Amino acid sequence: MQEQIDIYINMRKRLYAYNYAMWVLEWDMETELPTGAVNHRAEQIEVLTNEIYALETDKKYLKAITELFENKDKLDDLLKREIEKVEKEMRLIKKMPKEEYIDYQVLLSKSTSIWSKAKSNDDFESFLPTLEKIVSYQRKIVKYLQTPTLKGYDVLLDMYEEGFTTKEYDEFFEKLRQELLPFVLTATSGKKPLSRKLTKNTFPIYKQKMFNMYLTDVFKFDLARGALRTSAHPFTSNFSTYDVRITTRYLENSIESAIFSTIHEMGHAIYEQNINPDLNGTYLATGASMGIHESQSRMYENMIARSYSFWEAHYDHLKEIFSKELKGVSLLEFYQYINRAERSVVRTEADELTYPLHIMVRYEIEKLLISGKLKPKDLAKKWKRLSQEYIGIRPKNDTEGVLQDIHWAVGSFGYFPTYALGSAYAAQIYYAMNKDFNIENAISDNNIEKINQWLKQHIHQYGQTKSPKEIIFDATKEVFNPNYYIEYLKRKFSN
Repeated sequence: MQEQIDIYINMRKRLYAYNYAMWVLEWDMETELPTGAVNHRAEQIEVLTNEIYALETDKKYLKAITELFENKDKLDDLLKREIEKVEKEMRLIKKMPKEEYIDYQVLLSKSTSIWSKAKSNDDFESFLPTLEKIVSYQRKIVKYLQTPTLKGYDVLLDMYEEGFTTKEYDEFFEKLRQELLPFVLTATSGKKPLSRKLTKNTFPIYKQKMFNMYLTDVFKFDLARGALRTSAHPFTSNFSTYDVRITTRYLENSIESAIFSTIHEMGHAIYEQNINPDLNGTYLATGASMGIHESQSRMYENMIARSYSFWEAHYDHLKEIFSKELKGVSLLEFYQYINRAERSVVRTEADELTYPLHIMVRYEIEKLLISGKLKPKDLAKKWKRLSQEYIGIRPKNDTEGVLQDIHWAVGSFGYFPTYALGSAYAAQIYYAMNKDFNIENAISDNNIEKINQWLKQHIHQYGQTKSPKEIIFDATKEVFNPNYYIEYLKRKFSN
Protein backbone atom coordinates (compact mmCIF):
# COMPACT_ATOMS: atom_id res chain seq x y z
CA MET A 1 0.00 0.00 0.00
CA GLN A 2 2.74 2.46 0.91
CA GLU A 3 4.42 1.92 -2.44
CA GLN A 4 1.18 2.81 -4.24
CA ILE A 5 0.69 5.88 -2.04
CA ASP A 6 4.24 7.05 -2.85
CA ILE A 7 3.69 6.53 -6.61
CA TYR A 8 0.41 8.45 -6.44
CA ILE A 9 1.77 11.39 -4.42
CA ASN A 10 4.90 11.71 -6.57
CA MET A 11 2.85 11.72 -9.78
CA ARG A 12 0.34 14.16 -8.27
CA LYS A 13 3.18 16.56 -7.55
CA ARG A 14 4.44 16.37 -11.14
CA LEU A 15 0.95 16.79 -12.60
CA TYR A 16 0.34 19.75 -10.29
CA ALA A 17 3.43 21.54 -11.66
CA TYR A 18 2.48 20.88 -15.31
CA ASN A 19 -1.10 21.96 -14.73
CA TYR A 20 0.05 25.09 -12.92
CA ALA A 21 2.15 26.02 -15.96
CA MET A 22 -0.81 25.34 -18.23
CA TRP A 23 -3.07 27.42 -15.98
CA VAL A 24 -0.72 30.42 -16.09
CA LEU A 25 -0.62 30.23 -19.91
CA GLU A 26 -4.42 30.08 -20.09
CA TRP A 27 -4.75 33.03 -17.68
CA ASP A 28 -2.29 35.01 -19.76
CA MET A 29 -4.22 34.22 -22.93
CA GLU A 30 -7.43 35.64 -21.45
CA THR A 31 -5.85 38.79 -20.02
CA GLU A 32 -2.57 40.04 -21.51
CA LEU A 33 -1.35 37.78 -24.34
CA PRO A 34 -0.30 39.80 -27.45
CA THR A 35 -2.38 38.74 -30.45
CA GLY A 36 0.77 37.98 -32.42
CA ALA A 37 1.80 35.35 -29.86
CA VAL A 38 -1.32 33.18 -30.16
CA ASN A 39 0.16 30.55 -32.50
CA HIS A 40 3.42 30.36 -30.55
CA ARG A 41 1.49 29.84 -27.32
CA ALA A 42 -0.61 27.13 -28.98
CA GLU A 43 2.59 25.17 -29.76
CA GLN A 44 3.60 25.25 -26.08
CA ILE A 45 0.08 24.26 -25.00
CA GLU A 46 0.24 21.24 -27.34
CA VAL A 47 3.55 20.08 -25.78
CA LEU A 48 2.23 20.49 -22.24
CA THR A 49 -1.06 18.76 -23.11
CA ASN A 50 0.79 15.72 -24.45
CA GLU A 51 3.00 15.60 -21.36
CA ILE A 52 -0.01 15.81 -19.04
CA TYR A 53 -1.87 13.12 -20.98
CA ALA A 54 1.19 10.85 -20.81
CA LEU A 55 1.40 11.29 -17.04
CA GLU A 56 -2.34 10.82 -16.49
CA THR A 57 -2.33 7.60 -18.52
CA ASP A 58 0.90 6.24 -17.04
CA LYS A 59 0.26 2.57 -16.23
CA LYS A 60 1.94 2.74 -12.81
CA TYR A 61 -0.11 5.81 -11.90
CA LEU A 62 -3.42 4.27 -13.03
CA LYS A 63 -2.58 1.03 -11.25
CA ALA A 64 -1.78 2.94 -8.05
CA ILE A 65 -5.13 4.77 -8.21
CA THR A 66 -7.01 1.51 -8.86
CA GLU A 67 -5.32 -0.34 -5.97
CA LEU A 68 -5.76 2.58 -3.59
CA PHE A 69 -9.43 2.84 -4.57
CA GLU A 70 -9.93 -0.88 -3.98
CA ASN A 71 -8.34 -0.48 -0.54
CA LYS A 72 -9.73 2.98 0.24
CA ASP A 73 -11.07 1.98 3.66
CA LYS A 74 -7.47 1.46 4.80
CA LEU A 75 -6.55 5.07 3.93
CA ASP A 76 -6.89 8.13 6.15
CA ASP A 77 -10.06 10.16 5.57
CA LEU A 78 -8.50 12.88 3.40
CA LEU A 79 -6.60 10.53 1.10
CA LYS A 80 -9.66 8.28 0.85
CA ARG A 81 -11.82 11.23 -0.23
CA GLU A 82 -9.20 12.37 -2.74
CA ILE A 83 -8.76 8.90 -4.27
CA GLU A 84 -12.52 8.55 -4.64
CA LYS A 85 -12.66 11.83 -6.56
CA VAL A 86 -9.58 11.11 -8.71
CA GLU A 87 -10.79 7.62 -9.59
CA LYS A 88 -14.14 9.07 -10.61
CA GLU A 89 -12.53 11.74 -12.80
CA MET A 90 -10.12 9.24 -14.42
CA ARG A 91 -12.87 6.83 -15.44
CA LEU A 92 -13.40 8.47 -18.82
CA ILE A 93 -9.72 8.21 -19.81
CA LYS A 94 -9.73 4.55 -18.72
CA LYS A 95 -13.03 3.54 -20.32
CA MET A 96 -13.15 5.58 -23.52
CA PRO A 97 -10.97 4.19 -26.36
CA LYS A 98 -7.88 6.38 -26.80
CA GLU A 99 -8.62 7.34 -30.42
CA GLU A 100 -12.19 8.25 -29.55
CA TYR A 101 -11.05 10.30 -26.53
CA ILE A 102 -8.49 12.23 -28.59
CA ASP A 103 -10.99 12.76 -31.45
CA TYR A 104 -13.45 14.21 -28.95
CA GLN A 105 -10.82 16.59 -27.51
CA VAL A 106 -9.91 17.72 -31.04
CA LEU A 107 -13.61 18.29 -31.82
CA LEU A 108 -13.98 20.46 -28.70
CA SER A 109 -10.82 22.42 -29.55
CA LYS A 110 -12.42 23.46 -32.85
CA SER A 111 -16.04 23.76 -31.77
CA THR A 112 -15.84 27.10 -29.93
CA SER A 113 -14.60 29.00 -32.98
CA ILE A 114 -17.35 27.37 -35.10
CA TRP A 115 -19.94 28.33 -32.46
CA SER A 116 -18.56 31.88 -32.20
CA LYS A 117 -18.80 32.41 -35.95
CA ALA A 118 -22.30 30.90 -36.05
CA LYS A 119 -23.41 33.19 -33.23
CA SER A 120 -21.97 36.27 -34.97
CA ASN A 121 -23.76 35.35 -38.20
CA ASP A 122 -27.01 34.14 -36.60
CA ASP A 123 -26.42 30.85 -38.40
CA PHE A 124 -27.45 27.87 -36.26
CA GLU A 125 -27.26 25.56 -39.29
CA SER A 126 -23.49 26.09 -39.55
CA PHE A 127 -23.02 24.99 -35.92
CA LEU A 128 -25.53 22.12 -36.08
CA PRO A 129 -23.19 19.38 -37.50
CA THR A 130 -20.66 20.11 -34.73
CA LEU A 131 -23.36 20.16 -32.05
CA GLU A 132 -24.75 16.84 -33.32
CA LYS A 133 -21.30 15.27 -32.90
CA ILE A 134 -20.90 16.73 -29.39
CA VAL A 135 -24.32 15.43 -28.32
CA SER A 136 -23.46 12.02 -29.78
CA TYR A 137 -20.23 11.97 -27.75
CA GLN A 138 -22.12 13.02 -24.61
CA ARG A 139 -24.42 10.03 -25.02
CA LYS A 140 -21.36 7.78 -25.43
CA ILE A 141 -19.81 9.26 -22.28
CA VAL A 142 -23.01 8.47 -20.42
CA LYS A 143 -22.79 4.82 -21.52
CA TYR A 144 -19.11 4.56 -20.55
CA LEU A 145 -19.65 6.07 -17.10
CA GLN A 146 -23.08 4.86 -16.04
CA THR A 147 -23.33 2.71 -12.92
CA PRO A 148 -26.15 0.72 -11.33
CA THR A 149 -27.20 3.89 -9.47
CA LEU A 150 -26.34 6.57 -12.08
CA LYS A 151 -27.79 6.33 -15.56
CA GLY A 152 -28.56 8.67 -18.47
CA TYR A 153 -28.49 12.41 -17.83
CA ASP A 154 -27.82 11.75 -14.13
CA VAL A 155 -24.24 10.75 -15.05
CA LEU A 156 -23.59 14.24 -16.42
CA LEU A 157 -25.40 16.08 -13.61
CA ASP A 158 -23.34 14.25 -11.00
CA MET A 159 -20.11 15.44 -12.63
CA TYR A 160 -20.87 19.02 -11.61
CA GLU A 161 -22.95 18.53 -8.45
CA GLU A 162 -22.10 15.31 -6.64
CA GLY A 163 -25.22 13.53 -5.41
CA PHE A 164 -27.71 15.61 -7.41
CA THR A 165 -29.70 13.83 -10.10
CA THR A 166 -32.86 14.46 -12.11
CA LYS A 167 -34.85 13.39 -9.04
CA GLU A 168 -33.60 16.36 -7.00
CA TYR A 169 -33.53 18.80 -9.91
CA ASP A 170 -37.02 17.85 -11.13
CA GLU A 171 -38.41 18.54 -7.65
CA PHE A 172 -36.53 21.85 -7.45
CA PHE A 173 -37.55 23.13 -10.88
CA GLU A 174 -41.14 21.96 -10.45
CA LYS A 175 -41.32 24.05 -7.27
CA LEU A 176 -40.00 27.06 -9.20
CA ARG A 177 -42.49 26.38 -11.99
CA GLN A 178 -45.43 26.19 -9.58
CA GLU A 179 -44.56 28.89 -7.06
CA LEU A 180 -42.14 31.33 -8.71
CA LEU A 181 -43.07 31.38 -12.41
CA PRO A 182 -46.53 33.00 -11.98
CA PHE A 183 -45.04 35.62 -9.63
CA VAL A 184 -42.23 36.45 -12.07
CA LEU A 185 -44.55 36.83 -15.06
CA THR A 186 -46.72 39.22 -13.02
CA ALA A 187 -43.81 41.18 -11.52
CA THR A 188 -42.23 41.76 -14.95
CA SER A 189 -45.44 42.58 -16.83
CA GLY A 190 -44.87 46.36 -16.86
CA LYS A 191 -41.90 48.74 -17.04
CA LYS A 192 -41.11 51.01 -14.12
CA PRO A 193 -39.59 54.48 -14.70
CA LEU A 194 -35.84 54.71 -14.02
CA SER A 195 -33.47 57.67 -13.76
CA ARG A 196 -32.16 58.67 -17.22
CA LYS A 197 -28.84 59.54 -15.58
CA LEU A 198 -28.44 55.84 -14.84
CA THR A 199 -29.84 54.45 -18.09
CA LYS A 200 -28.49 56.95 -20.64
CA ASN A 201 -25.26 58.28 -19.11
CA THR A 202 -21.64 57.29 -19.74
CA PHE A 203 -19.36 56.34 -16.83
CA PRO A 204 -15.61 56.75 -17.48
CA ILE A 205 -13.75 53.47 -17.15
CA TYR A 206 -10.91 54.98 -15.11
CA LYS A 207 -13.49 55.96 -12.46
CA GLN A 208 -15.03 52.47 -12.54
CA LYS A 209 -11.57 51.01 -11.90
CA MET A 210 -11.12 53.32 -8.92
CA PHE A 211 -14.36 52.11 -7.37
CA ASN A 212 -13.47 48.47 -8.08
CA MET A 213 -10.21 48.82 -6.16
CA TYR A 214 -12.23 50.29 -3.31
CA LEU A 215 -14.49 47.20 -3.44
CA THR A 216 -11.54 44.80 -3.10
CA ASP A 217 -10.86 46.45 0.26
CA VAL A 218 -14.54 46.43 1.30
CA PHE A 219 -14.83 42.69 0.66
CA LYS A 220 -11.32 41.89 1.97
CA PHE A 221 -10.20 40.17 -1.23
CA ASP A 222 -6.52 39.60 -0.47
CA LEU A 223 -4.52 41.12 -3.34
CA ALA A 224 -1.29 39.68 -1.90
CA ARG A 225 -2.73 36.29 -2.91
CA GLY A 226 -4.89 37.48 -5.77
CA ALA A 227 -5.20 39.75 -8.78
CA LEU A 228 -7.88 41.79 -10.55
CA ARG A 229 -7.57 42.24 -14.32
CA THR A 230 -9.77 42.93 -17.35
CA SER A 231 -11.07 40.36 -19.85
CA ALA A 232 -13.84 39.99 -22.44
CA HIS A 233 -15.84 37.79 -20.05
CA PRO A 234 -15.42 38.02 -16.24
CA PHE A 235 -14.10 34.86 -14.58
CA THR A 236 -12.28 33.51 -11.53
CA SER A 237 -9.19 31.33 -11.89
CA ASN A 238 -7.23 29.70 -9.10
CA PHE A 239 -4.60 27.10 -8.44
CA SER A 240 -4.13 27.28 -4.68
CA THR A 241 -5.17 29.44 -1.75
CA TYR A 242 -2.06 31.51 -2.54
CA ASP A 243 -2.94 32.28 -6.17
CA VAL A 244 -6.55 33.27 -6.89
CA ARG A 245 -7.15 35.64 -9.80
CA ILE A 246 -10.28 37.35 -11.08
CA THR A 247 -11.22 39.44 -14.09
CA THR A 248 -14.00 41.88 -14.80
CA ARG A 249 -15.37 43.75 -17.80
CA TYR A 250 -15.96 47.49 -18.10
CA LEU A 251 -18.79 49.06 -20.13
CA GLU A 252 -18.86 52.85 -20.42
CA ASN A 253 -22.64 52.95 -20.71
CA SER A 254 -23.21 50.89 -17.54
CA ILE A 255 -22.26 51.83 -14.01
CA GLU A 256 -23.43 48.50 -12.64
CA SER A 257 -21.86 45.93 -14.97
CA ALA A 258 -18.28 46.05 -13.64
CA ILE A 259 -19.40 46.56 -10.03
CA PHE A 260 -21.50 43.42 -9.86
CA SER A 261 -19.35 41.22 -12.10
CA THR A 262 -16.37 42.09 -9.88
CA ILE A 263 -18.28 41.35 -6.66
CA HIS A 264 -19.62 38.11 -8.18
CA GLU A 265 -16.09 36.96 -9.01
CA MET A 266 -14.82 38.06 -5.58
CA GLY A 267 -17.44 35.74 -4.07
CA HIS A 268 -15.79 32.85 -5.91
CA ALA A 269 -12.30 34.11 -5.08
CA ILE A 270 -12.85 34.69 -1.34
CA TYR A 271 -14.12 31.10 -1.15
CA GLU A 272 -10.91 29.82 -2.74
CA GLN A 273 -8.66 32.01 -0.56
CA ASN A 274 -10.42 30.76 2.58
CA ILE A 275 -9.87 27.03 1.92
CA ASN A 276 -7.64 25.34 4.49
CA PRO A 277 -4.08 25.86 3.11
CA ASP A 278 -3.16 22.36 4.35
CA LEU A 279 -5.12 21.08 1.34
CA ASN A 280 -2.88 22.89 -1.18
CA GLY A 281 -1.20 20.46 -3.54
CA THR A 282 -4.06 17.94 -3.26
CA TYR A 283 -7.10 17.60 -5.49
CA LEU A 284 -9.32 18.70 -2.60
CA ALA A 285 -8.06 22.30 -2.51
CA THR A 286 -10.95 23.89 -4.39
CA GLY A 287 -14.66 24.54 -3.94
CA ALA A 288 -16.97 21.65 -3.05
CA SER A 289 -18.98 21.85 -6.29
CA MET A 290 -20.24 24.17 -9.01
CA GLY A 291 -23.47 24.78 -7.06
CA ILE A 292 -21.75 25.56 -3.75
CA HIS A 293 -19.34 27.86 -5.59
CA GLU A 294 -22.20 29.66 -7.30
CA SER A 295 -23.95 30.06 -3.95
CA GLN A 296 -21.04 32.15 -2.73
CA SER A 297 -20.78 34.39 -5.80
CA ARG A 298 -24.54 34.88 -5.95
CA MET A 299 -24.77 35.66 -2.23
CA TYR A 300 -22.04 38.29 -2.42
CA GLU A 301 -23.38 39.79 -5.64
CA ASN A 302 -27.14 39.77 -5.00
CA MET A 303 -27.96 39.26 -1.34
CA ILE A 304 -25.15 41.44 0.02
CA ALA A 305 -24.15 43.91 -2.71
CA ARG A 306 -27.64 44.61 -4.08
CA SER A 307 -29.05 45.18 -0.59
CA TYR A 308 -30.17 48.63 0.57
CA SER A 309 -27.89 48.26 3.61
CA PHE A 310 -24.83 47.87 1.40
CA TRP A 311 -25.47 51.06 -0.51
CA GLU A 312 -26.34 52.98 2.65
CA ALA A 313 -22.70 52.33 3.55
CA HIS A 314 -21.09 52.87 0.12
CA TYR A 315 -23.28 55.06 -2.09
CA ASP A 316 -21.66 58.28 -0.85
CA HIS A 317 -18.26 57.00 -1.97
CA LEU A 318 -19.67 56.01 -5.36
CA LYS A 319 -21.15 59.51 -5.75
CA GLU A 320 -17.83 61.03 -4.72
CA ILE A 321 -16.10 59.26 -7.62
CA PHE A 322 -18.96 59.83 -10.09
CA SER A 323 -19.88 63.31 -8.79
CA LYS A 324 -20.93 64.62 -12.20
CA GLU A 325 -22.59 61.46 -13.52
CA LEU A 326 -24.68 60.77 -10.36
CA LYS A 327 -25.53 64.36 -9.49
CA GLY A 328 -29.15 64.45 -8.31
CA VAL A 329 -29.54 60.64 -8.30
CA SER A 330 -30.82 59.53 -4.88
CA LEU A 331 -29.85 56.37 -3.03
CA LEU A 332 -33.38 55.02 -3.50
CA GLU A 333 -33.28 55.64 -7.27
CA PHE A 334 -29.95 53.85 -7.52
CA TYR A 335 -31.22 50.94 -5.41
CA GLN A 336 -34.32 50.57 -7.58
CA TYR A 337 -32.18 50.70 -10.73
CA ILE A 338 -29.80 47.90 -9.68
CA ASN A 339 -32.73 45.71 -8.57
CA ARG A 340 -35.04 46.23 -11.54
CA ALA A 341 -36.73 43.07 -12.82
CA GLU A 342 -37.59 42.71 -16.49
CA ARG A 343 -37.88 40.00 -19.10
CA SER A 344 -34.80 39.49 -21.24
CA VAL A 345 -33.84 36.85 -23.76
CA VAL A 346 -30.16 36.61 -22.78
CA ARG A 347 -29.22 34.69 -19.62
CA THR A 348 -26.10 36.70 -18.78
CA GLU A 349 -28.13 39.93 -18.85
CA ALA A 350 -30.95 38.52 -16.73
CA ASP A 351 -31.79 40.03 -13.35
CA GLU A 352 -31.86 38.14 -10.07
CA LEU A 353 -35.60 37.37 -10.28
CA THR A 354 -35.83 36.03 -13.83
CA TYR A 355 -32.44 34.28 -13.91
CA PRO A 356 -33.55 30.79 -12.68
CA LEU A 357 -36.17 30.63 -15.43
CA HIS A 358 -33.41 30.88 -18.05
CA ILE A 359 -31.83 27.83 -16.42
CA MET A 360 -35.12 25.92 -16.53
CA VAL A 361 -35.15 26.31 -20.32
CA ARG A 362 -31.69 24.78 -20.61
CA TYR A 363 -32.37 21.99 -18.11
CA GLU A 364 -35.47 20.81 -19.97
CA ILE A 365 -33.61 20.86 -23.29
CA GLU A 366 -30.56 18.98 -21.97
CA LYS A 367 -32.73 16.22 -20.52
CA LEU A 368 -34.45 15.73 -23.86
CA LEU A 369 -31.21 15.88 -25.88
CA ILE A 370 -29.36 13.28 -23.79
CA SER A 371 -32.36 10.94 -23.71
CA GLY A 372 -32.71 11.21 -27.50
CA LYS A 373 -36.26 12.58 -27.28
CA LEU A 374 -35.11 15.84 -28.89
CA LYS A 375 -32.91 15.98 -31.98
CA PRO A 376 -30.32 18.81 -32.21
CA LYS A 377 -31.90 19.99 -35.48
CA ASP A 378 -35.14 20.77 -33.57
CA LEU A 379 -33.32 22.64 -30.81
CA ALA A 380 -33.88 26.22 -31.99
CA LYS A 381 -37.67 25.83 -32.18
CA LYS A 382 -37.84 24.14 -28.78
CA TRP A 383 -35.71 26.92 -27.28
CA LYS A 384 -38.02 29.67 -28.53
CA ARG A 385 -41.13 27.86 -27.29
CA LEU A 386 -39.74 27.25 -23.79
CA SER A 387 -38.39 30.79 -23.59
CA GLN A 388 -41.86 32.15 -24.29
CA GLU A 389 -43.42 29.76 -21.77
CA TYR A 390 -40.97 30.28 -18.89
CA ILE A 391 -39.60 33.80 -19.36
CA GLY A 392 -42.49 35.42 -21.22
CA ILE A 393 -40.35 36.57 -24.12
CA ARG A 394 -39.42 34.96 -27.44
CA PRO A 395 -35.92 35.37 -28.98
CA LYS A 396 -36.03 37.18 -32.33
CA ASN A 397 -33.19 35.06 -33.70
CA ASP A 398 -30.84 32.20 -32.81
CA THR A 399 -27.99 34.51 -31.77
CA GLU A 400 -30.04 35.66 -28.79
CA GLY A 401 -31.63 32.21 -28.50
CA VAL A 402 -30.03 28.79 -28.85
CA LEU A 403 -26.58 30.16 -29.76
CA GLN A 404 -26.19 32.59 -26.85
CA ASP A 405 -24.17 30.31 -24.50
CA ILE A 406 -20.77 28.70 -25.10
CA HIS A 407 -21.38 25.77 -22.71
CA TRP A 408 -22.61 23.18 -25.21
CA ALA A 409 -19.80 24.06 -27.61
CA VAL A 410 -17.29 22.99 -24.95
CA GLY A 411 -19.23 19.85 -24.03
CA SER A 412 -20.57 21.14 -20.69
CA PHE A 413 -23.85 19.26 -20.37
CA GLY A 414 -25.17 19.03 -16.80
CA TYR A 415 -23.50 22.31 -15.79
CA PHE A 416 -26.38 24.81 -16.26
CA PRO A 417 -28.64 23.51 -13.43
CA THR A 418 -25.95 24.37 -10.85
CA TYR A 419 -26.46 28.08 -11.60
CA ALA A 420 -30.04 28.00 -10.30
CA LEU A 421 -29.16 25.56 -7.53
CA GLY A 422 -26.40 27.89 -6.33
CA SER A 423 -28.83 30.80 -5.92
CA ALA A 424 -31.16 28.58 -3.89
CA TYR A 425 -28.28 27.34 -1.73
CA ALA A 426 -27.34 30.99 -1.10
CA ALA A 427 -30.76 31.86 0.33
CA GLN A 428 -30.69 28.86 2.69
CA ILE A 429 -27.12 29.64 3.84
CA TYR A 430 -27.98 33.33 4.34
CA TYR A 431 -30.96 32.37 6.53
CA ALA A 432 -28.78 30.10 8.68
CA MET A 433 -26.05 32.75 9.03
CA ASN A 434 -28.62 35.38 10.00
CA LYS A 435 -29.55 33.25 13.02
CA ASP A 436 -26.02 33.75 14.38
CA PHE A 437 -25.79 37.50 13.78
CA ASN A 438 -27.72 40.27 12.05
CA ILE A 439 -26.28 40.29 8.53
CA GLU A 440 -27.82 43.63 7.52
CA ASN A 441 -26.16 45.31 10.51
CA ALA A 442 -22.79 43.81 9.52
CA ILE A 443 -23.27 45.08 5.95
CA SER A 444 -24.31 48.61 6.94
CA ASP A 445 -21.39 48.73 9.43
CA ASN A 446 -19.03 47.87 6.54
CA ASN A 447 -18.04 44.68 8.32
CA ILE A 448 -18.08 42.18 5.44
CA GLU A 449 -15.19 40.42 7.21
CA LYS A 450 -17.71 39.07 9.74
CA ILE A 451 -19.61 37.39 6.88
CA ASN A 452 -16.36 36.10 5.35
CA GLN A 453 -15.35 34.49 8.65
CA TRP A 454 -18.72 32.77 9.16
CA LEU A 455 -18.61 31.36 5.64
CA LYS A 456 -15.00 30.28 6.12
CA GLN A 457 -15.89 28.41 9.32
CA HIS A 458 -18.99 26.68 7.96
CA ILE A 459 -18.23 26.23 4.23
CA HIS A 460 -15.00 27.59 2.75
CA GLN A 461 -12.32 25.88 4.81
CA TYR A 462 -13.47 22.37 3.84
CA GLY A 463 -12.74 22.62 0.11
CA GLN A 464 -13.81 19.30 -1.42
CA THR A 465 -13.37 17.26 1.74
CA LYS A 466 -17.19 17.28 2.06
CA SER A 467 -19.89 16.64 -0.52
CA PRO A 468 -22.34 19.44 -1.43
CA LYS A 469 -25.13 17.78 0.55
CA GLU A 470 -22.86 17.49 3.60
CA ILE A 471 -21.81 21.13 3.28
CA ILE A 472 -25.42 22.35 3.14
CA PHE A 473 -26.61 20.14 6.01
CA ASP A 474 -23.68 20.94 8.30
CA ALA A 475 -23.88 24.69 7.62
CA THR A 476 -27.68 25.09 7.83
CA LYS A 477 -28.72 22.09 9.96
CA GLU A 478 -31.20 20.87 7.34
CA VAL A 479 -31.24 19.27 3.91
CA PHE A 480 -31.54 21.43 0.78
CA ASN A 481 -34.77 23.43 0.96
CA PRO A 482 -35.68 25.69 -2.01
CA ASN A 483 -38.46 27.43 -0.05
CA TYR A 484 -35.94 29.93 1.37
CA TYR A 485 -35.05 30.99 -2.16
CA ILE A 486 -38.65 31.39 -3.33
CA GLU A 487 -39.60 33.33 -0.19
CA TYR A 488 -36.52 35.57 -0.51
CA LEU A 489 -37.29 36.48 -4.15
CA LYS A 490 -40.99 37.09 -3.50
CA ARG A 491 -40.26 39.27 -0.47
CA LYS A 492 -37.61 41.33 -2.21
CA PHE A 493 -39.43 41.87 -5.50
CA SER A 494 -42.85 42.45 -3.94
CA ASN A 495 -41.32 45.66 -2.60
